[in-house]
Amino acid sequence: MKAEAQMTNPIGVLIMAYGGPNSLDEIPGYLADIRNGRPTAPAVLEEIAHNYRQIGGKSPLLDFTKQQVAAVRAQLDPAQFKVYLGMRHWSPWIEEVVGQMVEDGIGRAIALALAPHYSKLSVAKYHAKINDGLAMFRGDIEFQYIDSYHDAPKLIQAFANRVQEGLGQWPEAERDGVHVLFSAHSLPVRILKMGDPYDGQLRETARLAAEKAGLRHDQWSWSYQSAGRSPEPWMGPQIEDHIVDLAGRGVKNIVSIPVGFVCDHVEILYDIDIQAQGVARECGVRLVRPSALNDDPLFIETLVDLIQDQVAAWFTAPAL
Repeated sequence: MKAEAQMTNPIGVLIMAYGGPNSLDEIPGYLADIRNGRPTAPAVLEEIAHNYRQIGGKSPLLDFTKQQVAAVRAQLDPAQFKVYLGMRHWSPWIEEVVGQMVEDGIGRAIALALAPHYSKLSVAKYHAKINDGLAMFRGDIEFQYIDSYHDAPKLIQAFANRVQEGLGQWPEAERDGVHVLFSAHSLPVRILKMGDPYDGQLRETARLAAEKAGLRHDQWSWSYQSAGRSPEPWMGPQIEDHIVDLAGRGVKNIVSIPVGFVCDHVEILYDIDIQAQGVARECGVRLVRPSALNDDPLFIETLVDLIQDQVAAWFTAPAL
């Protein structure tokens, strides 16, 4: 299709996030969906409910994601694009949103997960939900998938700005002694044998952000967080253990930058701000975490650029 070609219906843009419970009562159903219907042990259920109680009794993910989607929508031409929000593990379900797209007459669409780093165990699962929705509602939408954007320049700048914001919590003369700790959600070690790009993309994001922020090589390090509750090994080092290790090496001040997440939710508000913070205090370490990206203009511009670049490539692709 040529760039000047006109389309009867707008291009669909499906922006997707993980999903989270909107109340404590929704937690059992939410976990059942994540676990494909397998029961959750009462002790684990209570532990997770406890975590959510500590951050207000619900996940703020939907509210932040709505803000992000609204900000993207505001920068796209409504005559050319129709923007949708779908969640992988809770309402609004991706499959049902795809059904709405079918009903709206969408013929072409771009799918973008709010997870900058690709893994077969994460982003690929969103794609599978889209296919389930198309099968469920007998849809014939041609989707283009934006798999990852871990090195997008504006995304890197946004994370580098967070680094500088965190360092700014110390007097300028003390900042060279502050350590920056990047992190992301852990996944099972087996993905490395699968050749999965997740670990490499995450570490590249951290390296690029560190370089952009002007950090020395010895001034930052990498860790994983929020490992799942299963017997198989998960990638590390886990952030709590790494904080203990850093403290043992004489580090007294840390800036936490969780680059695997694009908004504040339980893995940040509890796992970093409460759990990791508690470990830091026990070790005599001051830990500072700047706000997540949320609706940061640079992050929103990153998403808009990705969408518009995909459309430009779509329209200029040679006809078969």
